[in-house]
Amino acid sequence: MEINQELKELGLTDNEITVYLSLLRIGGSMAGRIASESNLERTSVYNALKRLVQEGIVSYVIESNRKVFYASNPQKLVEMFDEKKERASMIVKKLEAIRKFEKQKENIMKFRGYNGIKTVMNDVLRSCKDNAEYLIFGSENQLGKRMPVFAQIYVAKKDKKKLRSRILIREDLKSAGKKMSKYTKVRYVPKQMASLVNVNVYSDKVSILLWSEIPEAVIIDNKEAADTFRNYFEFMWHNAKD
Repeated sequence: MEINQELKELGLTDNEITVYLSLLRIGGSMAGRIASESNLERTSVYNALKRLVQEGIVSYVIESNRKVFYASNPQKLVEMFDEKKERASMIVKKLEAIRKFEKQKENIMKFRGYNGIKTVMNDVLRSCKDNAEYLIFGSENQLGKRMPVFAQIYVAKKDKKKLRSRILIREDLKSAGKKMSKYTKVRYVPKQMASLVNVNVYSDKVSILLWSEIPEAVIIDNKEAADTFRNYFEFMWHNAKD
């Protein structure tokens, strides 16, 4: 089930994932056999195959006037998203010009849902220069628990930039603190300080993540606010335990 979830994170539907994995297991097959192996109706299989072929994840050949489908090399998934990333990069400047960001800069931005959380966490990576430091408190490993695949990708990108971080964690969560990146320093606060809110202080920004049933987040783009939260953090860091 883990690989299903990871493929879903890449944007494939349940039916597309089922069809694709079936083709990987059984090799070249006609739609009828794929339907049988995947326990899906033929209409669902045909619809899934149509999109998979369009994306280049599945190909087909004609044998005896029938289509025989094959799963492409899994590396195609990487190529597909690299291509989408390149396309997005090409229009970023045009989009930024339309947005007139510098003239009408938002100081407080609110986000909702898991994609919103991704946007906020990626803003940390985008805003921080290589080797910079950012501060985290209220962390109870919510990101790792609720979004494990994204959390792994985020940490890898953070470490690639050699971003240093200091984190305050409850003392009853020391096991989580021992698994942190080599660029991370940890200190512990009393276990009574449980929190559903996670605060990140980085660059001249503060992000506040509320891990409710549907998570929400806010980015405050304000140097004075960031400096204030840094002062709070330094006081707590000084009084926390190693």
